[in-house]
Amino acid sequence: MTSLPRPRARRRHLGAAAAVIGLLSTLLAAGPAAAIPDPGDSPATSGKVSKQDRTEAEAAIESGEIPGVDEVVHSRNVSHLTNLPKGALKSLNTDLAFQGRYAFAGNYDGFTVYDISRPKSPKVVSQVLCPGGQNDISVSGDLLFLSTDASRSDDSCNSTAQSPTEKSSWEGIKVFDISDKRNPRYVAAVETACGSHTHTLVPDRGNVYVYVSSYFPDETFPDCQPPHDGISIVKVPRKAPEEASVIDFPVLFPDGGNPGPPENPVAMVPTTGCHDITAFPELKLAAGACMGDGILMDISDPAAPRVIDRVQDNENFAFWHSATFNENGRKVVFTDELGGGVGATCNAEVGDKRGANGIYHITGKGDQRKLVFKSYFKIPRHQADTENCVAHNGSLIPVKGRDIMVQAWYQGGVSFWDFTDSTKPREIGYFERGPYSDPDSIGGSWSAYYYNGHVYSNDIQMGFDVLQIRDRRTAGAERVRLDELNPQTQPDYR
Repeated sequence: MTSLPRPRARRRHLGAAAAVIGLLSTLLAAGPAAAIPDPGDSPATSGKVSKQDRTEAEAAIESGEIPGVDEVVHSRNVSHLTNLPKGALKSLNTDLAFQGRYAFAGNYDGFTVYDISRPKSPKVVSQVLCPGGQNDISVSGDLLFLSTDASRSDDSCNSTAQSPTEKSSWEGIKVFDISDKRNPRYVAAVETACGSHTHTLVPDRGNVYVYVSSYFPDETFPDCQPPHDGISIVKVPRKAPEEASVIDFPVLFPDGGNPGPPENPVAMVPTTGCHDITAFPELKLAAGACMGDGILMDISDPAAPRVIDRVQDNENFAFWHSATFNENGRKVVFTDELGGGVGATCNAEVGDKRGANGIYHITGKGDQRKLVFKSYFKIPRHQADTENCVAHNGSLIPVKGRDIMVQAWYQGGVSFWDFTDSTKPREIGYFERGPYSDPDSIGGSWSAYYYNGHVYSNDIQMGFDVLQIRDRRTAGAERVRLDELNPQTQPDYR
């Protein structure tokens, strides 16, 4: 259904309404083998709800300010074209990548290839069973890459879960040949220190360099020993992917990175590696979201990235999760995944500066470039305390002269927001579902990306959604066409 814009009063009511609906989700302990979304810190708890708050919450539910259970709502400028429920892969849906008329959707159990030549009626082309959470996914030419950050018995697609304390356990990057989309073929595997939570492609002529992000080392893990203050770089020859190998492990934090508590607030997760990196190859830049630190890197030599600036936010950021450049590469949006993706952080108690996006400008030139904070953005639609909600994966909507993103917020849905004025970002559209009938379920949109005129969302539980925005502010993007999109390898839309 299409809903009318939500009244402003919802901000006042929903903190109380959320507390009435249910208890806040608690953060599950997340080691390298845990099959849950990303680990951050524990979300805040709700305060005591007064009789007046209960009355206002009941009124808010009755008036429809909070969507009903599993109800689909969206702004007038957003259309929900279709949903494809999960197929054979029943675990958590994860990230997305695109090439030509295909979308590639990760799942903790493997990946699915969709034909999106007709966005209103996408078709399943193939499904590949290859367990290894979280199966972060990307494509380049005839190659597809999967991240395995769950300790497995071996590198095969028939592997089973195995403790990371076992030396024989395997985690890392898997490579598939997708020249035949109906029959992807597993061609290579590269083990990396602490596995591969996410990865970023930096194509360079005949090779693809893969920046592997991983974290949470432990002295009891033979293949994930502290300190772990860098990233693995895997070189994959396009014509001989079976020769892929780790060529370096550059240390990005010689001082160990943000130490977290007690030096900094308890909310901060100490830096023990990076969570995600976004490269902008045309500008020879990359931005890294590294747990307690945000970094800017020079990638003029893809095999040897260099940190040129580093920032921290020890007041409001708990877990630096991901990064997105604006179109001209003069801004970076960093996300804070407070609660690790399993917490209910989109409520009045947490507020609008935590579990949000941080907008930074890049000033200066060369090695003197600096990241300068401008403001925060968080969705203005409070969610129930039974709904995991926090800033997550998104991409630019390529509109000349404007900075507009579409972004996943788990059960907060999909948000379209404008940060052209970096000091006054605002939401211009949204799509979301109401709370699940099972309040213990982790779900919502893991990734939401704009690709060739439509927005594709991979919902953790509900499947593959196709959206379209019709708005004068985004209309120019419809003229931009790409042959391939990995959102962590940002294209030059200009």
